[in-house]
Amino acid sequence: MSYTEDLSRYITHFIDQLTLSGVKHAVISPGSRSTPLAITAAESGGVKHWIQLDERSAGFFAVGLAKEKQEPVALICTSGTAAANYYPAVIEAFYSRVPLILLTADRPHELRDVGAPQSIDQNNMYGSYTKWFHDMMIPEAGMEMYARKQAARSVEESLRNHPGPVQLNFPLREPLMPDFSLSGLWRGERTFSPFTRGKLRVEEGELQRLAGRFRKRGKGVIVCGPQTDSSLVPAIEKLAKALDVPVFADPLSQLRTAGFSEEYIITHYDSLLRSERFNALLLEADYVVRFGAMPVSKAYLKWVQRAGDTEMFVVDSDSGYRDPSGVAGEFIWSDPIAFCEDILPFIETPEDSWRAFLKSLDELAAETMFHKEEEGLYEGDAVHDLAPLLRKNSVLFVGNSMPIRDVDTFFPALDTNVSILANRGANGIDGVTSAAAGTAASGRAVTMLTGDVSFFHDMNGLLAVKQYDLDLTIVVFNNNGGGIFSYLPQAGQTEHYEALFGTPLDINLEEATRMYGGSHRRVEEREGFIAAVQEAQAEKGLSVVEAAVSREDHVANHRNKWSSLDRQIAGKVQEYVHHRP
Repeated sequence: MSYTEDLSRYITHFIDQLTLSGVKHAVISPGSRSTPLAITAAESGGVKHWIQLDERSAGFFAVGLAKEKQEPVALICTSGTAAANYYPAVIEAFYSRVPLILLTADRPHELRDVGAPQSIDQNNMYGSYTKWFHDMMIPEAGMEMYARKQAARSVEESLRNHPGPVQLNFPLREPLMPDFSLSGLWRGERTFSPFTRGKLRVEEGELQRLAGRFRKRGKGVIVCGPQTDSSLVPAIEKLAKALDVPVFADPLSQLRTAGFSEEYIITHYDSLLRSERFNALLLEADYVVRFGAMPVSKAYLKWVQRAGDTEMFVVDSDSGYRDPSGVAGEFIWSDPIAFCEDILPFIETPEDSWRAFLKSLDELAAETMFHKEEEGLYEGDAVHDLAPLLRKNSVLFVGNSMPIRDVDTFFPALDTNVSILANRGANGIDGVTSAAAGTAASGRAVTMLTGDVSFFHDMNGLLAVKQYDLDLTIVVFNNNGGGIFSYLPQAGQTEHYEALFGTPLDINLEEATRMYGGSHRRVEEREGFIAAVQEAQAEKGLSVVEAAVSREDHVANHRNKWSSLDRQIAGKVQEYVHHRP
């Protein structure tokens, strides 16, 4: 048997098993050493392949696609620094629990560490940011079942416990072109599917104990942070009603757009927690049950660190410590939906006005934060206006820094089934456009909300939008620099502030958009913004709405609204404390 035949059977059995194990998409960055993997993935018919020339963009494209589909996506690249360009996306996938299968082509062992071109040490190159690493064998005769076992294991490892990235490194000798004319390459008689997964559940005795603690300490709060499983929403709603407690809904929780019961959902808790009076009231909470990651709101994190007498519970699908507060609490390792359903029979609903009063403050916050006084275009109003314009069943992909915080503060509760996603694993601004493009590759319409610096950082991601005619509307808040630094102490340092933190770009976004075949609209006032978004949402392909805003006005508007809300809360809280039983 020739090496070409050994290579052909080895690689086709590997790729075939990937598809049998559930991998439906592969993102390929072309190169020479990866030829067997890339061309076999394209030839297989069982996996849809996406070509991304820039490996950094390819990595984030796969993150967005895997996050939206909630299934593993394969990444294929050639040897050398090509694989290193996946690094930021691998880190994001690890922390945001996104399953990726990295297939990195490599030089054979005899060409390693001898100065061969395009040869670096690729063994376990992502370190602790991958859940599993395997250096594959050189293709030889009779290795088909070995290849299938590693393919099946890679899928299982990417999904087991908390999902995340895995790496398989393929040392490959020349010639690199497989021979697809050989018989028996696909779907051999033996396949390898040895894994069965179940749900982690809490035992009945522990459920009774927890329900007893909730009952004994009646004033509770449910918090749902970033998570992508829409099926968790009705389970949390049932639990909230049984406990009669409010639900603090992070914008990435999928609760805000799911038609969640209005009397239970609290969407403006970040603004409320800017008030010392509300903080003092919330310190009376007896317990907090959190689902998902830590919320975006920094004000919430600070409150948790102050709430010494409040019992904290974190429900997570498997063992892990996703709690940066440093506060002692109890981890409940269980499938979240199963936990909500299993504990219901043991819950007794308390009689208290706690939940209703907190909801009344949330309604007050909505009126205050959306009260229009200023002239021109302001990010908060734009987010509030954007929400109802989003197409039903579409996706809003939000950039980091100020956009995600504006969404947290100003995005209302709706019943539109819009998924709100973001790269909140490592919270970076790199790869936002590519991740949004990958999300659009799932087939759903996507609107991306980002800042001008993030837009600049990942313009390469627009190539996939053009190449595959993806449906992506991009709203860019252009304040000519990094607006989030205006809230930090360095904003008062005038000598070097603009160069080091403000970072004005002074680039023409229209020209960048036209280069990738998109339409562009620049607006400077509120009515024009609404009209531009409506027009963009009606278009197919790439549409960019550039909203010209002011860094200085953003800070002033936020602080004025928070101050006004604080004043209005004071009397409400005093009256509630005075009249309660």
